[in-house]
Amino acid sequence: MASKTISIAIITLAQVLALSVWFAGTAALPAMLAAAEISRFAQAALTSSVQIGFVAGALASAILSLPDRFDARHVFTAGAALAAIANLLALVTEPASAAMIACRALAGASLALVYPVGMKLAASWAKGDAGLLVGSLVGASALGSATPYAFNLFINATQWQAPFLFSSIAAAVAAGLILFSRQGPAFMTGARFDPSAVLLAFRNPALRYANLGYLGHMWELYAMWAWVPVFLHAYFSDGFSANLTAFAVVGIGAAGCLLGGWTADRHGRTTVTMAAMAVSSSCALICGFLFGAPVWLLLPVLLIWGMSVIADSAQFSASIAELAPRDRAGTLLSLQTAMGFALTAIVIQLLPLWIDFAGWTYAFIPLAIGPMFGVWAMWKLRQRPEAAKLADGRR
Repeated sequence: MASKTISIAIITLAQVLALSVWFAGTAALPAMLAAAEISRFAQAALTSSVQIGFVAGALASAILSLPDRFDARHVFTAGAALAAIANLLALVTEPASAAMIACRALAGASLALVYPVGMKLAASWAKGDAGLLVGSLVGASALGSATPYAFNLFINATQWQAPFLFSSIAAAVAAGLILFSRQGPAFMTGARFDPSAVLLAFRNPALRYANLGYLGHMWELYAMWAWVPVFLHAYFSDGFSANLTAFAVVGIGAAGCLLGGWTADRHGRTTVTMAAMAVSSSCALICGFLFGAPVWLLLPVLLIWGMSVIADSAQFSASIAELAPRDRAGTLLSLQTAMGFALTAIVIQLLPLWIDFAGWTYAFIPLAIGPMFGVWAMWKLRQRPEAAKLADGRR
């Protein structure tokens, strides 16, 4: 038990530290805007390029079976170290330049060796608590994504380099820390990537609905994480309050993931996913109308949104793992991840165009479309007989 507890703690902490690289560009954006004129396209690309890099890295890792051919901890170390180097390279580029955006894409590709591998290591310790364990690792992604805003609290707000520098240090620490963990007794070598399994993702009705639910969830998640901090910098008159609130709103997702994982193991996957997406879509509809309202009205909505927007995230992967043929599960999980993160890049890039047109009052209304669609998809999955395979029959 001690080995499991210690290993899960190390894996989770390493994940938090390494994933601080993800939103370093977004956290640095307000200071960059003070230093240079940056187009909306380039502002969005600081985050969407990470998503695109992640998709490319995840597919390459799956095709080459990297976590299966090498010690998964060593793969994690390589990914975290490369992410740290990519972030350091960004420091010697001009703000939001093509070179910086390329560094962000390299960081995203590197994190494809961190995030999925960390989840695989954690899941190898699962014994009746898979939802909670995977939920804890997804929660670590939320906390890691929030960390660059915490870095901003302790430095001069005009120094755009700080989030890059501190997240690079954090990723480097993660690269060494993960080597002190162990893989659990359930660690399995995955099947090789099988392109012929791709069509199964949408030909099989149960898998199709699980994937559509995930796409609805991802439509909202990363665009919310990317643009709510910008919304907060427009709302508050000082950068400290904006960064502190951004850290709280994104970071509270960790608690949402733990709650979602615990609940899903006991009450079912579709129950958790539908409830979380119903709440998060409601927050997306409401939030913009509170721009200019007292902070005591806005903050609870943002915190509820921060919890609900990711509380269900791990359950879509768990659903695919439970519904897919065992020899195709690895490919189908890789495909689901690639589709979801590719979609996030598109939404992140398009949302500022809508914000320029509609203003902050209506800024997040388009994000509500995804989770509403996701609720429908998971409801359709719940009606199918295959849903009995989910969470030991708890649907």
